[in-house]
Amino acid sequence: MLILNTPNIEGKKINEYFGLVTGEALLGANVYKDLFSGVRDVVGGRTSAYEEELKKARELASSSMQEKAEKLGANAILGVQIAYHNLGGTMGNTILVTMYGTAVHYE
Repeated sequence: MLILNTPNIEGKKINEYFGLVTGEALLGANVYKDLFSGVRDVVGGRTSAYEEELKKARELASSSMQEKAEKLGANAILGVQIAYHNLGGTMGNTILVTMYGTAVHYE
C-alpha cells in the first residue's frame, strides 16, 4: 500500500477514488512514564518512553487506515494527514492519534 501526503502520484493515473479512510489509536500515559518524563525534562534530553509510545500509536492508526483502504480495493492512500489530540479531562493523559486520507486505485 502506497501512503503519501501528496494529492496525486506523479506519473501515475488514478483509476478510482474510494473516499476517506481513517485510523485511530489511543495512547494512555501511565504514572511511571509521567514521572520519568518529568525527570528528563528537568535534566534535559528527550523523553524516549513517550516517543516510543507515540510511534506505536502512529503505526496502529496507519495499520487501521490501510486495512480499511484494502477492503475497498485501494492500492494507495493520498493526502494523508496525522493529528494528535490530548483528550485530558476524565481521560487523564490520553492522547488520540488520528490518520486520514483518500483511498484510491492507481495504475
